Amino acid sequence: PRRKPLLLERTKGSEILFGVAPCWLALSQARRALFRLFLKQSSGSGRPLRAEFALQAAARGVPVLHVPGRQLDELCRGRPHQGVCLEAAPLPFKSLRDAEEPLPAGDARSGRRQLLWLVLEHIQDPMNLGALLRSAYFLGVDRVVSSHRNSCPLTPIVSKASAGAVEVFDVYGTDDLQGFLKAKSAEGWEVVGTVSKPGDVEDVPVISCSEFRWDKPLIVVIGSEGEGISLETQLQCQRMLAIPPGRALHPGIDSLNVSVAAGILLHSICSQKQRHGD
Repeated sequence: PRRKPLLLERTKGSEILFGVAPCWLALSQARRALFRLFLKQSSGSGRPLRAEFALQAAARGVPVLHVPGRQLDELCRGRPHQGVCLEAAPLPFKSLRDAEEPLPAGDARSGRRQLLWLVLEHIQDPMNLGALLRSAYFLGVDRVVSSHRNSCPLTPIVSKASAGAVEVFDVYGTDDLQGFLKAKSAEGWEVVGTVSKPGDVEDVPVISCSEFRWDKPLIVVIGSEGEGISLETQLQCQRMLAIPPGRALHPGIDSLNVSVAAGILLHSICSQKQRHGD
């Protein structure tokens, strides 16, 4: 009874990652400060995996504690930990100053290099943010940039929802999204927004994602779950992309989840990259 409070006493400012993929990737990549690894006490089938975790932690100099499952439940507040929790420092957004990849002369205009950046404005749900990052990583997006304001930070829930992609894939943050988009447009990038209801957009042409042709470095902007892209950001977009529905939609079920929509749009665009490479 005296050990339990000591065991759960956290390093100041730390957070608890949970689940096999986030904890394994955080350990192996060591992009965070790592404090303690918690493994579930058990004699069952998970022993080889726990042994691998213990070896990886030892290689990183991270203390390993074998604890009852209920203490893991407490550590991650009942979330699905799969027998593994990791106490670590939070993962911040990276500075946009570190994101820039100078294009060789002429590339922005000629499209010889197909760069694709995903910009997220006011994504607030950690499950959506994690799913967006997982899709972006899988489909080959070069950079992800998020607005700082009104946006979800890179929490353990985001890491779990991304299947650990956030542990290997940098996410950049900015306080001036419109200024960033304006600067990229001036460099020769195409900036396209996304919209679920084409009738909601004024002053920016809307096309189906299937009609879009990718011929220069590209930024795709995804807006918030409820409001979509803000008007100020819409005005920085040269075009808006929409996903045509497959049927007449009932009011109230007339849009897609933001991470699902992003996956469809990114796949539609990235499939052109494969064709151009053939």
